[in-house]
Parts: sequence; structure tokens; C-alpha cells
Amino acid sequence: MTNRPTLAKIDVSREPMARQVTRALRQAIVSMKFAPGEMLSEQDLAQRFGVSRSPVREALIKLSEAGLVRVLPQRGTQVVKISRAAVEDARFIRVAVECAVVREAALKASPVLIAELNASLARQRRAQRATSSDDFMALDEEFHRLLAEAAGRPAAWRMIEDVKPQMDRVRYLDVKQATPRHLIVAQHAEIVDAIKASDPVAAETAMQQHLSEILRSLPELAAKHPDLFEPEAGALPEVLSA
Repeated sequence: MTNRPTLAKIDVSREPMARQVTRALRQAIVSMKFAPGEMLSEQDLAQRFGVSRSPVREALIKLSEAGLVRVLPQRGTQVVKISRAAVEDARFIRVAVECAVVREAALKASPVLIAELNASLARQRRAQRATSSDDFMALDEEFHRLLAEAAGRPAAWRMIEDVKPQMDRVRYLDVKQATPRHLIVAQHAEIVDAIKASDPVAAETAMQQHLSEILRSLPELAAKHPDLFEPEAGALPEVLSA
């Protein structure tokens, strides 16, 4: 990419540096600040974060395990291109987990947590037009985390966090085309309405529809940005330039 993206600052007084670097790099990759296929320099990243190469190296290992970067011998580290199969796998896992989450939330969510969900919806409505993509995505994450809390399943959210970056990259690629904000908020509202009505079937149906939106936009985005996606099975592999 021609412009160097701004990276989150590392606060040495807080949590371990490697964890902060991992989170900051993951967000930079997910938000497309580092494009699929882009090469990353361990030394350059260390300088920009103001840390030694050790936490950067550890972060890249973690992100490699998460399928977001790959180490190329004698070449360095590359941001993995978007894989339609990986996105569909991530969606499959999210549907299984989050449909179970909203079913339980509909059966046992407390009035306090329902109030928090309503407050989250209000923040999303205010942010539909005036907020940056990063801020709106953060509100979306907050909503899904609150659902897990409402169900009494915080571990479910941690599992979702591990797989959602594959889907999030598609959403950041073209926010308007992927799923319009007003539609996201409307679908969130349907989920909350079902939970308030203690209707687990309606809650599950609403969540399935919500998580299916990406299947509609994924082929269009892959066709629009072929250089950012892994070639489909059977296609000729891309040859890295020297």
C-alpha cells in the first residue's frame, strides 16, 4: 500500500507488549490497513510500535496460527489473502455458536442485560451515519458480546473472537456493499425483540438471517476485488513476483 497506516500505540505500563502488538496488528489487518497480499517487515513494525522485534515476532506467530499471515521462506511475512472458504467456515462456526447463544438469552436474559442490549441499539442508531467504520464495527462487536453475556456464555464470545476476523475483513473491504449499517441495526433489533419476548425460535431465526448476509455479498466482493482474494479451487495459482 502506498500510505503507511497508523498503528495503535503500545502502552508498556499496561498488559504485555506482545499481546498489545498482536491485537493492534490483527485490527490493522482486519480493517484493511494492511491489504491482503501485502508484505510485512518485522523490523519496520518494531520501529513503528516503538518496541523490540521480540514482541512483533511473537505477534506474527499468533497471527499465523489464526490464518491472517503466512511466513514465506527467504521472503518475510505476508498478509494472507481473503479465502472464501475460510470466510464461509467462520460463518458456519458463528451460526452454530451464536444461534445457541440467542436461544439461551431468550430463555434467561435478565432485565438488566436486556436494558444493556437496548442501550447498545440506541448507540448503533446514533452511529449509523456519523461514525467511522472502526467505531461502528466496535459497536457491532459490543452487541454480540452482550448477547453472550445475556446467555451467561462469555466463553462463547471468546470463541467467536477467534474466527470473526475472517468475516470482518470482508465487511471492511466494502462496508456499504457488504451489509448496510441500517440493515445491521434493524437485524440486531429483531434479535433483541425476540429475546425480550422470550422466544428462542424467533431469536435463532433472526440470528441466522443476520449471519447469512455475508453470503450474499461475498461473491460480488470477490469478483470486484480479485487481487485481494485467494484463487478458487481449480483456478491457476498466483505466482509471487520476485
